[in-house]
Amino acid sequence: MSSTFTAFNPATGEPVGPEFPEHGPAEVDTAARLAAEAFPAFRATTPNVRAAFLESVAANIEASTEELWPTVQAETGLPLGRVQGETGRTVGQLRMFADVVRDGAWRDVRIDPALPDRAPLPRPDLRQRAVPIGPVAVFGASNFPLAFSVAGGDTASAFAAGCPVVVKGHPAHPGTSEIVGRAIRAAVAEHGLPEGVFSLLQGTTHELGTALVTDPRIKAVGFTGSRGGGLALVAAAQARPVPIPVYAEMSAVNPVFLLPGALDERAADVARGFVGSLTGSAGQLCTKPGLVFVADGAGADEFVKVASDALADVAAGPMLTAGIAGAFDSATSRTGGIDGVTQVGAGQAPGEVAVSSTPRLFETTDEVFAANPTLHDEMFGPAALVVRVSDTSRLPHLAEGLEGQLTATIHLGEGDDDLARDLLGELELVAGRLLVNGWPTGVDVGHTMVHGGPFPATSAPATTSVGSRAIERFLRPVAYQDVPAALLPTELRDENPFSVPRTVDGRLEPAPNQE
Repeated sequence: MSSTFTAFNPATGEPVGPEFPEHGPAEVDTAARLAAEAFPAFRATTPNVRAAFLESVAANIEASTEELWPTVQAETGLPLGRVQGETGRTVGQLRMFADVVRDGAWRDVRIDPALPDRAPLPRPDLRQRAVPIGPVAVFGASNFPLAFSVAGGDTASAFAAGCPVVVKGHPAHPGTSEIVGRAIRAAVAEHGLPEGVFSLLQGTTHELGTALVTDPRIKAVGFTGSRGGGLALVAAAQARPVPIPVYAEMSAVNPVFLLPGALDERAADVARGFVGSLTGSAGQLCTKPGLVFVADGAGADEFVKVASDALADVAAGPMLTAGIAGAFDSATSRTGGIDGVTQVGAGQAPGEVAVSSTPRLFETTDEVFAANPTLHDEMFGPAALVVRVSDTSRLPHLAEGLEGQLTATIHLGEGDDDLARDLLGELELVAGRLLVNGWPTGVDVGHTMVHGGPFPATSAPATTSVGSRAIERFLRPVAYQDVPAALLPTELRDENPFSVPRTVDGRLEPAPNQE
């Protein structure tokens, strides 16, 4: 094995310097040791210190864009507008978690005062708060070099919880990872935090990731990537003497349901919106709509024709890695080779783009779809399958039979409410986010967003990797019974010095500064 590696520009196929060292078990041991040593001090930081640290990371990333943006483009082939937008999302979620830390609701403070005269038994004084779980390992994603990588949502939410982070950068964009890593390390030094609050490991081997996940000092894992990669990490984490949770976002086809009213009213507009969502970022988004159930008839005919025509005008953009492009070609060949499946549209051939593939649109019937489980699988890239459904009353049943999804979308029009209501009842059991008359690509970062879902969308369906609730993955509840006031954690004391919202005797009390 080479001791160094380099990135490659997917648009040109040329190497992007410099070379980076291949890290291994020795570096994992050092990073995990430093993280464990840093944990007591970092988790004890005040809300203002931790929030200011997160804000400094955001500011440092913004200050590095002159170097950062060209590096991201060279390593990923992504256009500048996408890179700028992802930078905004990355610094925005860092600042959002700074606000979350200051607000204090994440501590989930609950107090049941003692009731010494309660019959038949007295109640002890009981108080509860959430505490950080310890050092967290984060795996950078291939398709989001900023927002789901070194300083992405997993890292931001773990820092907010008070957990040191060890990041395994994605090998496709090591230069990007290095620049962002320097921004974090500068913030660590600026606020006088222990060195082990953050470490970056670089390398191309599966052994590096396995060593990180199985190190006993790592207490949880955040991952965004393929189903195979996520399941391998889950298996390694569960095989440890002390298993740990792996929060893996893995695989989804993000089904879309086009109801009769929507097709009657705006089939062409829906088709054009669909193609835009399908092919954005060369289809390499985890929320890309890859499966469309359409009520059969004249509206379906128009939708397919307009979508096919629109797809023909789409150029084949760079795909992130040769491995992703190869997996996409295998998946589309497998889909197109099934009896009863027809390719009804294609984009332009790659041309001079070094790592790319032709966008594709396939069509089949609900009978063929039901008989071929392979058609339920994700085609990661700019491809989708249209399923014509002759009896729309079957749509809720088809929804019920889907695997877990990140998103599910309904397009409806006049007269579709009853069917849509039945569909929503099924889809909320299948997906983490439900949309009406929109498209799932584009994940708003805020307090109400859910980016998660039942398996195989994620390995932990009760959680989200986007939004302020992402912090909950790296916390656990602890109850304190009859602990003397002088020994109580600060936020559990009666005087509420951190001014956090609390639930007292079952009733929510807002923070004093929120009254």
